[in-house]
Amino acid sequence: MRKITPKIRDNYYLLSLGCSKNTVDSESMAQVLGQHGLRGVGDPSKAEVLIVNTCGFIDAAKEESINALKELVEIKKGNQMVIAAGCLSQRYGADLVQYIPGLDGVIGTRRWMDIFDLVTRLRDRKHPEPLYHLPTDVKVVGSDERGVLRASVQGASAYLKIADGCRRPCAFCAIPKIKGTAVSRPVESVVAEAVRLQKMGVKELLLIAQDTTDYGYDLGLKDGLAHLLNEIVNAAPDIPWIRIMYAYPGYVTEGLMETMAKHKQILPYLDIPLQHGHRETLKRMKRPANIEWVYETIGKLRSTIPDLAVRTTFIVGYPGETDEEFAGLMQFVKDLEFDRVGTFKYSYEIGTPSADLPNHVADEVKQARYDQLMALQQGISLKKNQAMVGKTVSVLIEGHGMGEDEDGEATGDTLSLGRSYRDAPEIDGYVIIEGELPVGEIVPVRITGATTYDLFATVDTGAPQIIAGKQYGEGMIDLGDIKG
Repeated sequence: MRKITPKIRDNYYLLSLGCSKNTVDSESMAQVLGQHGLRGVGDPSKAEVLIVNTCGFIDAAKEESINALKELVEIKKGNQMVIAAGCLSQRYGADLVQYIPGLDGVIGTRRWMDIFDLVTRLRDRKHPEPLYHLPTDVKVVGSDERGVLRASVQGASAYLKIADGCRRPCAFCAIPKIKGTAVSRPVESVVAEAVRLQKMGVKELLLIAQDTTDYGYDLGLKDGLAHLLNEIVNAAPDIPWIRIMYAYPGYVTEGLMETMAKHKQILPYLDIPLQHGHRETLKRMKRPANIEWVYETIGKLRSTIPDLAVRTTFIVGYPGETDEEFAGLMQFVKDLEFDRVGTFKYSYEIGTPSADLPNHVADEVKQARYDQLMALQQGISLKKNQAMVGKTVSVLIEGHGMGEDEDGEATGDTLSLGRSYRDAPEIDGYVIIEGELPVGEIVPVRITGATTYDLFATVDTGAPQIIAGKQYGEGMIDLGDIKG
């Protein structure tokens, strides 16, 4: 058997799959490994430790995770070790090895910080059987994080995890079984990391959890998210953008609204995953079914926070969803005209209450309803985007591209890709701007055109502005001269 060279022994390869919350866990594990002298590499053949931080939420994600692990098992040589981490590992535990023979280690979501301990045990093992590290009752968030940053920095943006786990009873979701109940990180820990991110030059802070509006409940805080936001704003005033993700309906309080309206740093953007718009469907989902609350709260949000962008998600084809219930969802979307909508076809999840419900909807019906809802929302999105034409908005520049003509041929023109306050990373649209603007800067631009999902713009030269340390103003700006 070929032995691992000292150089390779000092390396790890880590593939992160799934959501932004998983990405934070992956980067935290990487920091733990780095504390012990291991270095991350992009080539699995150059590493001793091969890790996949898996997703176990829906079938497609599970399949992707299993395939990634199988590929690593097939190529491993000598003393290389393959470790399954994350949600799929926590959910299926020792059974995972039945799907992926050859796995060396399995570690779940609740003790990710023990990753190097598992590596050490695998290095010292005297037998070929897989090793498992899957405690189920451990509450460690904020108390045993090994001094690592609980954030994922991506360019000028950073996802900051404020809590983990969930105590909501949604019938279609396995997250509470995977993650356990909601555990909030201490206020001081979150604030200290926001300050660290400010010093790193982060321009956009995205607060994430399974349910951000539940933050602080277990700490005895009233209106915990609003309290946390106030503390972050005071401690990190130089972070220009703070964005709130995953706000559970029913817990968007007037205190939160007032806090968002009070601070310019907090973007007028709120992600509220409503999941459906018909009372009976929501009851079967074990979700808040007070439709009147939604209408009232969206109205209050829009009156309290000028120019608010509301994002939500829906599930179509949930077991028992009738034509009438789907029609209710369509009317709900027509009435409230959300700025951003993500739609999912119901995915059967073994072990969840929804799996045992009668009257599962046929796949072709799910697809038809998905198409109808997306067609409706596309019209709303286009109208919302067209209303932005002529306005000046601030845009965070993320990269560059080349212009194309109607035939898809390159024009030779350089374009900048950015996001406005209305656009969360990865899930929303882009603002496409003429010229090469500096990546990582927030630049005022004038919107000149709109499509269903994206906006087009030029640099607003109506007032002097500083871009990357240089002043530009009307009659002074030459897009060709703006470099990163």
